Amino acid sequence: MKIPKFLKSVRMKLFFTLTIVVVIIIFVLILLNNVVLETYYLISKKNSLLDVYSTINNYYNTLDENSNIDLELEFEKIALNNNFDMIIASGDGISIFSSNRNFLNTLGEINDMEGAYVPKQNILYLDDKISIKKLRDIKTSSNVILLSGNLDNGYKLYIRLPIASIQESVKISNNFLLLIGSFTIIMGGIVVSIISNKFTKPIYELNNIARRMANLDFSRKYKEKESDDEINNLGRSINIVSDKLEKTIKQLKETNIELEKDIEHKSRIDEMRKQFISDVSHELKTPIALIQGYAEGLKENVIQDEESKKEYVEVILDEANKMDKLVKQLLELMKLEYGKREFNNFKFNIVELINEVIRKTKVMRENENIDVIFDNSKEIYVYADEFYVEQVVTNYITNAIKHVDKREGKKYIEIRVEKRDNNKVRINVYNTGEFISAEDQNRIWNRFYKVDTSRNREKGGTGIGLALVKAIMNNYKNSYGVYNKDNGVEFYFDLDYIEYKNN
Repeated sequence: MKIPKFLKSVRMKLFFTLTIVVVIIIFVLILLNNVVLETYYLISKKNSLLDVYSTINNYYNTLDENSNIDLELEFEKIALNNNFDMIIASGDGISIFSSNRNFLNTLGEINDMEGAYVPKQNILYLDDKISIKKLRDIKTSSNVILLSGNLDNGYKLYIRLPIASIQESVKISNNFLLLIGSFTIIMGGIVVSIISNKFTKPIYELNNIARRMANLDFSRKYKEKESDDEINNLGRSINIVSDKLEKTIKQLKETNIELEKDIEHKSRIDEMRKQFISDVSHELKTPIALIQGYAEGLKENVIQDEESKKEYVEVILDEANKMDKLVKQLLELMKLEYGKREFNNFKFNIVELINEVIRKTKVMRENENIDVIFDNSKEIYVYADEFYVEQVVTNYITNAIKHVDKREGKKYIEIRVEKRDNNKVRINVYNTGEFISAEDQNRIWNRFYKVDTSRNREKGGTGIGLALVKAIMNNYKNSYGVYNKDNGVEFYFDLDYIEYKNN
């Protein structure tokens, strides 16, 4: 049978302990009442009777000195105060004093009782002058204590003390003890409830704190009291343990995070290394093959004239430059994608930067008869790394130059800088030409992906430019993208806006 939880509480244990203690005490007291009280009562009365005998005997011995004392009145007081019957008789049986006429009438019966056999355990006192016995009064069917004593002056002293009331006293005493015991249990339960609540409340609080600590919650602390008792000391110790555990677990978490970062960093480096080797080995096949072919032609003297040899050398140098550019771009892309680049952000004029890129691409545009439309009459300041923003703008403009086509009799590129509502500036680069399919609009941001299926080496580029744009914008968590527009395509990217000025 499962014991209910509330019966296991400290409060109930204290109550049950108190109840058991009270019951045991009451039982012992009742047992003592029934076994010891009567014996104690008899001994006490025996001593009282002996004191009375000595007092009466002393009165007679000092009669001449105290001739003005009324002995009869004194004897009446003694009998009344002790609640017994007393007879003083001369040696020939004549009554000198009697506190009770009925007792006097039974003097002969008393002599008979005194002469009868008395068990040893009923003889309370016996010497040459005095005998004190516990007797059974046949006439009244009650137990009495009878003192028979010879005074120094020759008189006889008889004292009869009824003891029937002792059994009644024991019964009353037992009932009173039961009443007191019940009252004590009830009052004790109330007191125990109040006192135990004072002790158990901080224990419950400590238990709750310990449960939270088991769940790694160290926010709860024990409120220390002014007293310096054991519970307060325990609470203080739990607070110390909580603080140390919280600090240790925090250190373990920090160490674990650092370890995870180290593992992740190592994994990313391994992944970057594998990706780099894969990309380089894939993309360098064609230029290496070209260089190898042209170099073998020079070695075997396939051509004799100097002009052709010069052309061979230029092809080899051009392919070597392309390989160098590809490897550098790949390394830069890897560092951007794996968070190994730190940006040197500061305030600069984006309009001025775009003008510089337009100037650098002037020769490329003039060769293709491409016009550029750009309003450079404003100063728009942004917060970013100017070097990487220039790469993004250069990629967009060179990409537009490579893919621009005539629409309505002309080829042109339009660049716009627009301030947006979310404290951003959007740079748009539009070029006339063919639309990009919805599928390709998502794929062009991947490394080495080229929209032109022929992969023309003159116009196709390395296929890394837009992947660099994606990596740079992801580091800034800014928007970028492409969409088709009337007669062409428009690329865009956002930067954090700082200040706007009109010239």
